[in-house]
Amino acid sequence: MGLDLMTSSFMGLRDKLHRIAMRYLQNDEDAQDALQDTWLKLSDKGDMETSQEARNKLVAVLRNNCIDQLRKKRTVPIDSIGSSDVPQCSMDIEDIERLEHLLQQQLTPLQRQILNLVTHDGCDYEQIAKRLSMSVEAVRMNMSRTRKKIRETLKKLDQ
Repeated sequence: MGLDLMTSSFMGLRDKLHRIAMRYLQNDEDAQDALQDTWLKLSDKGDMETSQEARNKLVAVLRNNCIDQLRKKRTVPIDSIGSSDVPQCSMDIEDIERLEHLLQQQLTPLQRQILNLVTHDGCDYEQIAKRLSMSVEAVRMNMSRTRKKIRETLKKLDQ
């Protein structure tokens, strides 16, 4: 039942879906690829109950496919960046350590601890929350405040 509904909805909306993809991608081949990807993603899911639900899923998945294609076009492999394109940093290890120490002085002990767990230990928010007996949201909020303080401090140093 669900696949027949999806097939009929797709065939009925094919032209409209193609126009949507063309608006995003500005290229007929890419739009056709996006349509095909959309069909492939949804064809094996036969859990549609109404034609409206099938239409909504088709449009949403198509939109996401188009956005994914646009993002892929914008990314540049790191190998293609020449060494002359990357600004060279002339800071010593001691300078970096002094800057890190200066930035961490502005933070609360909890923020400092969370920052060290994220940057130096490579922990994710869930691991930190378990380790510090906090909620993931609290860890996320503290990390957000930490980044904000660091940005403000760096702006002051640049002036």
